[in-house]
Amino acid sequence: MSFETLTQAQKDFYDEEGYLILEKRIPDDIMANLHAEIAKYQEQAKSLTESTDQIDLEDSHTPETPRVRRIKLPHTHNKVMRDLMYSDLILAPARDLIGPDLRLHTTKLNMKSAGFGAAVEWHQDFAFYPHTNDDVLAIAVILDDMDSENGPLMVFPGSHKHKIYDHHVDGVFAGAMDLAACGFDMKDAVELKGPAGSVSIHHGRIVHGSSLNKSTQDRRLLFYEMMAADAFPIMGSMTRWSDIKEYNERMLCGEPTLEPRVQSIGARIPAPLPTDNFTIYEIQKRLHARSFEVAK
Repeated sequence: MSFETLTQAQKDFYDEEGYLILEKRIPDDIMANLHAEIAKYQEQAKSLTESTDQIDLEDSHTPETPRVRRIKLPHTHNKVMRDLMYSDLILAPARDLIGPDLRLHTTKLNMKSAGFGAAVEWHQDFAFYPHTNDDVLAIAVILDDMDSENGPLMVFPGSHKHKIYDHHVDGVFAGAMDLAACGFDMKDAVELKGPAGSVSIHHGRIVHGSSLNKSTQDRRLLFYEMMAADAFPIMGSMTRWSDIKEYNERMLCGEPTLEPRVQSIGARIPAPLPTDNFTIYEIQKRLHARSFEVAK
């Protein structure tokens, strides 16, 4: 079998470990455009006192010291980020891993600003959106040089072959695991590091999280999350669905299908959901046992 971008060794590594890093994949001119777009959002935040449909603010945000935590669904309101999503820079390695027919799940730009960027507790993406099969992955564009000090994404290699762990607290979905209770030790986690312009890929079932950014450098990741077109959401999944027409409009490449591929892979339904502001940062505040320090 031939691959568009990846070697057989890279494909085998992903299948076994559940993640991959492609260094310096995004050209410098596109990176410059992405940084310019981010600066525009940061400027907008100076006029905000609360989060909007596009911009999610840190708890410590004030208009005087604007602090952006996440840009929500950037592909819906930013042409540069949307164009990159449809390019082979993003889609070619995804096709190598999960096939030619790809559907968008969601996008987000996580902004870990220098000195205070919020941690994301340990979780599995598949806990939020169980599907009929697990050809589901997230591609992250590393927008700033990523090192140990600025809160890189961390994964537990091989955990994509495990079950989906309990992400509930007091019977309500909290979007995070109690790491120790699930039998994991932080020393076994691997940091997904690399220079700006690199790309990391992680399986939808892999256990992952990230700590505070305590460094003097920003740490920002642009996520494109997608699945094989024949992976359909299980009832109770948080995957957005209005009708099949809208769902098929989310095809990134290839052809849609009405024939789900069903595998016995194990899943949990993310229900009941909390009724408060639903972002991963807010619902994870329900945790009794946190692995990472909370920003002040």
